[in-house]
Amino acid sequence: MNRLRAALPLLLLIAAGIVLAFSGVFDQWHPEQLVAHQQEVRAHINADPWLSRLLYIGLLTLATCTGIPVTIVLILAGGFAFGVVEGTTYSSIGLTLGSLILFLASRYAFGAGSKHPPAIAEKLHHGFERHPVSYTLFLRLVPVAPFGLITVALAWLRCPLWLFLGATWLGGTIMLVFETSVGAGLGQAFSHGQRIGPGLLFDPGVIGPLAALALLSLVPLLFDRVRTLRHAAAEPSPKKPPSH
Repeated sequence: MNRLRAALPLLLLIAAGIVLAFSGVFDQWHPEQLVAHQQEVRAHINADPWLSRLLYIGLLTLATCTGIPVTIVLILAGGFAFGVVEGTTYSSIGLTLGSLILFLASRYAFGAGSKHPPAIAEKLHHGFERHPVSYTLFLRLVPVAPFGLITVALAWLRCPLWLFLGATWLGGTIMLVFETSVGAGLGQAFSHGQRIGPGLLFDPGVIGPLAALALLSLVPLLFDRVRTLRHAAAEPSPKKPPSH
């Protein structure tokens, strides 16, 4: 009963995510829907600027804390609807709040960390114990795994709350700048008459942020390479047998 009570907040988030995923509440934020109704979207934003922004932050918070795989769609929609600066700001707020809720629920469910952890947490445990600050920042900055999965893993690792919030905000915001720029580039392209198709990828406002994200995805390989070289340099060289 105690274990069930501890896991209840996390189970409620999972259940809410399933309900939201099948409710279709996020369908209107899909790029195709935004393109088809972009005039209405602009009109609603201009008519209720604060309400539309609070609604966007609330939806992204819900998507993040429940682990629904629609956050990237919402982030692109934020760039499309609000531009790079505002879209990044609102997405950063929603992403950080949602991650905090999921982190606290997961941490409460795992208790003191004695319960069986997620598989990814086992893989991360060794590196986290040696360098908690740099490792947490790396996991938040580089997309090595889904954002929600990393949040749950960090909760099991008993990551300090201040470190989790700081790394989530910093790493998440850096990623959001590029992702929101893609959404803003799509909005600019569609406003100039571009249509959905392969040619859209070559629009300067779209291909630039996509190229930056592609380069960022190579960081894990560089990180592993540097770590391998450091371990090789730290290993003592084999002793030569004494000469007679």
